[in-house]
Amino acid sequence: MQILLLGGSGWLGGHVARAALAEGHEVTCLNRGRSGPVPDGVEWLIADRDAEDGLAEVTGRDWDAVIDVSRQPGQVRRAARALADRAGHLVFVSTCSVYADHSRPGTDEDARLLSPLAEEVMTSMEHYGPAKVACEQFVLEAFGAERSLLARSGLIGGPGDTSGRSGYWPLRFARPCGPDGAVLVPSTSGRTVQLIDVRDQAAWLVAAAVAGTSGAINVVGEVMSLEDHLQLARQVAGHTGPVVTATDDWLVAQGVQEWMGELSLPLWLNDPDWVGFSQRSGQRARDAGLVTRPVAETLADTLAWELDQGADRARGAGLTCADERVFLAELTGLTPG
Repeated sequence: MQILLLGGSGWLGGHVARAALAEGHEVTCLNRGRSGPVPDGVEWLIADRDAEDGLAEVTGRDWDAVIDVSRQPGQVRRAARALADRAGHLVFVSTCSVYADHSRPGTDEDARLLSPLAEEVMTSMEHYGPAKVACEQFVLEAFGAERSLLARSGLIGGPGDTSGRSGYWPLRFARPCGPDGAVLVPSTSGRTVQLIDVRDQAAWLVAAAVAGTSGAINVVGEVMSLEDHLQLARQVAGHTGPVVTATDDWLVAQGVQEWMGELSLPLWLNDPDWVGFSQRSGQRARDAGLVTRPVAETLADTLAWELDQGADRARGAGLTCADERVFLAELTGLTPG
């Protein structure tokens, strides 16, 4: 197949390109070239999708499928309209952040969506969900429901995850900060994680493009308790030291953030309005052929990548060792090491 990938130099896009090449498809990547090179073996077109003629090199050709990973409504609108008569199928990588309600576990793709972003340029991640809703609408307007797939991603992890969400815990258990090898964890009661390996998602996106899979589909991992997830992270890291649990109220009082970001505990969600975020139905994706590897394999491979990148480098999520030592000292009465 002739596959046009709008992107291909980023994390997920790079994996999509490699997955398509591995299946013997001819892959063309169009991007600005700012996120790094594309994988060897693809045709690389450098262009700015925001420019008037940004798609000129691809609109004069026919494509069996297009895969688009953009979050900018204007980019998606222009691409969908320009390629509607030149491509057989469009796979748009969306997000489960398009849903208006994350409080109810088990909801599927028919749940209510947020209102679409009115502007064509998303200027803040606070508008990420509405921007993706707008993108989905432009895809449906141009390609219709039968010729398009809205692949709503959940939590993606694996080697190369610079967000720190999937790598923080195996790395922390492998390199504990406490003077006695202790690791600080949040309360896990009632918490879940729904992690999908980036390699599995990429492989499925390519397969869905080939099959012409259509509709809105949550591309999410299996639901796992946060307790089991942390235990797996501990096992792959070989951690045998103490595990110190902090209560939700205590963490909030210390200013620790949920989920990700500076001074955070990744994957911890304390807000009851988000209890269903990691418990969305992924049945449609599995019915459409999604296969996911064991979470332990993802965590082990991510740990290896983290260690290769440098265990002591600054990250966009988690606690620094200095902060964690202070917190552990307050919780246990031990002097920080």
